[in-house]
Amino acid sequence: MRRARRLYASREAVVDGDLRWTYAQFFDHCDRWSAALQALGVVAGDRVAYIAPNTHQQLASFYAVPQIGAVLVPINFRLAPEEFEYLIQHSGATVVCVDPDYLEAVDRLRPRLTGVRHFVALAGARDGWLDYAALVAAAAPAPVRPPVAESDLLTINYTSGTTSRPKGVMITHRNAWVNAVGMLVHMPMSAADRYLWTLPMFHANGWTFTWIVTAIGGCHVCLRKVEPVAVFRLIAQEHVTFLCAAPTVLIGLANAPTDSRAGVPAGVRVLTAGAPPAAATIQRIEDDLSWVVTQLYGLTETSPLMTICEPLPEHAALSRDDRARQKARQGVEQLTGGEVRVVDAAGVEVPADGETRGEIVVRGNVVMAGYYDDPAATEAVMGDGWFHSGDAAVVHPDGYIEIRDRLKDVIISGGENISSVEVEATLVRHAAVLEAAVVGFPDEKWGEAPHAFIVFRAGCEAAPADLRAFCREHLAHFKVPHSFSPVPELPKTATGKIQKFVLRKGRPNLAAQ
Repeated sequence: MRRARRLYASREAVVDGDLRWTYAQFFDHCDRWSAALQALGVVAGDRVAYIAPNTHQQLASFYAVPQIGAVLVPINFRLAPEEFEYLIQHSGATVVCVDPDYLEAVDRLRPRLTGVRHFVALAGARDGWLDYAALVAAAAPAPVRPPVAESDLLTINYTSGTTSRPKGVMITHRNAWVNAVGMLVHMPMSAADRYLWTLPMFHANGWTFTWIVTAIGGCHVCLRKVEPVAVFRLIAQEHVTFLCAAPTVLIGLANAPTDSRAGVPAGVRVLTAGAPPAAATIQRIEDDLSWVVTQLYGLTETSPLMTICEPLPEHAALSRDDRARQKARQGVEQLTGGEVRVVDAAGVEVPADGETRGEIVVRGNVVMAGYYDDPAATEAVMGDGWFHSGDAAVVHPDGYIEIRDRLKDVIISGGENISSVEVEATLVRHAAVLEAAVVGFPDEKWGEAPHAFIVFRAGCEAAPADLRAFCREHLAHFKVPHSFSPVPELPKTATGKIQKFVLRKGRPNLAAQ
């Protein structure tokens, strides 16, 4: 912020609908909001929670809150009200800032949020709410900036909580700075870049692009809701050059109506992470749009990025299919991402044979300070000095890591390990299949057998026998799903991860298969 204010003051910093700010205007807004928070009694160490989509107010929080030593708590706005309550209470937030779309949900919780001193409406204030714009307008032009150490807490980012209560990941200023600088080493950007906010800012601090784009004087193009037509329109109108997206967003873009792509430029750089993307999805984005897709890997607990599927000159000589499969790997450790290994149950590195599975572990500057107010959970994943990811992976002979599953999602059938990710990647290559999720169900003969949930493309379908035959052409026979269920959509977290525990809750009627 300090550097950008001096170097890029007159450059366009933020676009949000009709709003257009230079860096000078953006930082004046951030400073006034910082001063307003201090006038409300916020001091260093206090928690300030936000429930908001990708707006200029949410973006400002990543500067206004940290520069006064307070701790930002960006909350997933797609959660249920009861989950809002838990996260606000657990984090100890004293100020809660809420987008107008969620005022009613929070209003219902207010009697129970006894630790919150101030409720701020980011727009559309009503009785009982402080008005954000009025507070900013009335504030002093400069806050008091206390000393901030690199080891101080910057944010508390909550995990998705798909199998248990969400955990509060404590990210320090150093964690985020190292991640941001490392990303710029591997994916250089410049003041000419215009970044579209397709990735939720609440998700691991927008993979630190909330700060990366500012670091190089690029332009933040805000987007409240990710809809393929709106994404393509903004890319064309705002000359977007860069975006981040979970694989589920890439699937939506790849399958959007062709006429929605009018004026969309080639060469847009796309980073994808959050769930292993299928090679077929990457291939379609690159072939149909002439964009460049790069796979990353990390977790909220690692600030979040650890590895990058770094392109090498020799990859250009690969066949189209092999190049797509190479790009679908999670890659190699980033220069600043810490030491990344794949180890067996005894902690010994697995051989780089592309077959032997182990767990991805990491140690270094990107690893969180721990889970907030949860020492037992912290000890469970970091007790031996390494952060244990829970992701099962192999290492290829070229050193590139490839995730094969979450450890808990590996299917063991007849004594053989089956990667649900591998089977899913095969299924989406079928012309009729849009998305697939594979889980194991109990089987009398095999102990466990793979079952596939299928989302078909619009106007398409395929019989189980056809899908089974397709899989047998491309997979070892023991990996082929025993049964298939068509579904209108797959249950997902806000960051695009398939909630397989939901799919496992009830076994479908498979008598017809």
